[in-house]
Amino acid sequence: MSAILFGSISTIADTSELQRRAFNEAFAAHDLDWDWTRADYISMLTSNGGANRVADYAKSKGVDVDAAAIHATKSEIFQKLVGEAGLTPRPGVVETLAAAKKSDVKVGFVTTTSADNITALLDSLGPDVTRESFDIIVDSSSVSEPKPDAASYTFALDELSENAADCVAIEDNEGGVAAASAAGVTCIAFPNENTAEGDFSAAVESVGALDSGRVTALAGV
Repeated sequence: MSAILFGSISTIADTSELQRRAFNEAFAAHDLDWDWTRADYISMLTSNGGANRVADYAKSKGVDVDAAAIHATKSEIFQKLVGEAGLTPRPGVVETLAAAKKSDVKVGFVTTTSADNITALLDSLGPDVTRESFDIIVDSSSVSEPKPDAASYTFALDELSENAADCVAIEDNEGGVAAASAAGVTCIAFPNENTAEGDFSAAVESVGALDSGRVTALAGV
């Protein structure tokens, strides 16, 4: 067997700008006069974890904030925005899911975001992409260490009873590529609109659209 492992929400539908908008609305809700420009946000995307980004930014400003509370508000706002945005799957995603099913290849959604964020995304993308599209969904409650730690991939491989060498990951950010690589999984970089200038040298290739034949070939089909 083999498996294709989608590594984040924005490998399925590009939500990066919705994420930034949700952060800024959360800042306003917590009476902070912060406004992350697109350039600001892009500079932060070499690392993973929204609460960590908030905490680091507050430290740089010399301000003491409850980063976890701000991030919780951001998540609530993000889920609402996802439901309203009329999202569509990124190029090649639906075709790759269909090719995997046809070839009897397992499919995983291997994230370290919250289960509620995943539910909001999949609710917005049905029937093209649903929970049933995946053999396993990994979220922040599945592992104790977020990406770029390999824990989420190790967990998925164990649950699927698959070897890393028989799988291919699809990631949209540097931390995700690092996590897949650390787990020994070949990775295709599929940058979102805000990570396109990242360093994806650890990936086998970087693409703007998924080629279902290429993805399944890398998965050993």
